[in-house]
Amino acid sequence: MDTDQIQQKIATARTKLILDKPFLGALVLRLPLQEASSAWCKTTGTDARKFYYNPEYIEALRPMEMQFVLAHEALHCALSHFARKEHRVKHRWDLACDYAINPILIADGLTPPPNVMILKQYAGMSAEEIYPLLSDNDHSETMDQHLYDQQDNPKDGGQDQEEDPLDEQSDNKPPPKQGKSDGKTKDPDDNDSKGSGKQAFDESAGGNTAPPPPLDQAEAAELSIQWQQRMAGAAQQAEQAGKLSGVMKRLVEVLMQPRLPWRALLARYMTAVARDDYSYMRPSTRRGDPAIYPTLKSSEVNVLVGLDVSGSVSDKELNECLSEINAIKGQMRARITLIACDSDIVEGFPLVFEPWEEATLAEEMAGGGTTDFRPVFKWAEQQDSQPDIVIYFTDTQGDFPAYAPNYQVIWLVKGKGQVPWGQRIQLN
Repeated sequence: MDTDQIQQKIATARTKLILDKPFLGALVLRLPLQEASSAWCKTTGTDARKFYYNPEYIEALRPMEMQFVLAHEALHCALSHFARKEHRVKHRWDLACDYAINPILIADGLTPPPNVMILKQYAGMSAEEIYPLLSDNDHSETMDQHLYDQQDNPKDGGQDQEEDPLDEQSDNKPPPKQGKSDGKTKDPDDNDSKGSGKQAFDESAGGNTAPPPPLDQAEAAELSIQWQQRMAGAAQQAEQAGKLSGVMKRLVEVLMQPRLPWRALLARYMTAVARDDYSYMRPSTRRGDPAIYPTLKSSEVNVLVGLDVSGSVSDKELNECLSEINAIKGQMRARITLIACDSDIVEGFPLVFEPWEEATLAEEMAGGGTTDFRPVFKWAEQQDSQPDIVIYFTDTQGDFPAYAPNYQVIWLVKGKGQVPWGQRIQLN
């Protein structure tokens, strides 16, 4: 199969994705094709800028498998795996990313090539959740090459300490020039982007003689924003066409959740409730200003905290969240009503803590049954005054009231469950 036939095979697979799965197809189109040298690219790879491929590997793929491979690289980019590694060991992180992506594509109906890494226990988990479950000695090979990051430096404490022959300088080539990044995402053809500790990035007719330079921090941050925008646009177009699958819709919803830490979001909502009253009391005449200006007046806030004790949220996590509420409560006058509930309100609850008291939990609490959120909201309806805000810790795997109440509800969610109404904040 010659070069033109290889490119036609890839183009056909991309067209098929656009027609059948426009969300994935739109993402795949964002990666220009680049033939790679077999010296460093055994299968395919991406640096979040291009799709690199070994023609011999592409030739061996069936059309359905070609679609899987294209979508696999596009999801690495859409999920910003290149910007989320942080301190983690490269090889373990690469494995975790593949374990996270492959079940998603299979659930969406794509056919994987042989020997693709799939473990059912990792289905529905993010790369960050999978990473600590992997062994340091796991030498499995990923399906593709993640070219956006350098190998770990042994001096930095990385686990992958094997020397990479691709990092060695060729005997007949001068060392690469080191260029400073100006924070902009550069095209691989730009001479300033040919450094960063790799051989010169040579796009010859026979494929790249060396892998592309890894992303620096500024490039990774900019590309992450670009890919998030691309993903949002692709999801919108696919949904308008009626071809956004449930699998991909849930994926996008999770990824588009607010990225602020949950503590900051919780503080924002609680303080907003505490300072939403205005006073028009006439100021003292000694000031000499006859005008009356509205001023913010902070009053006591009635906070109802619901705790899912069905077993899905650990006592340690509940106590950590309660400690955060106490810290926020110290900045306002908040009266806390604490209710533990599984299928019904647990005996001994509710517990009420005045603004000057610290909300605490017993070391051991009853619970462990099924989850039903309705008893907590039914209790609130039966009180003389309704709460200003309800904060509920849960994994959302339970029965919700049919209708949202007329007060603010914050769900602090462990896991990836969704809520029918209220504000959802990702706990982990």
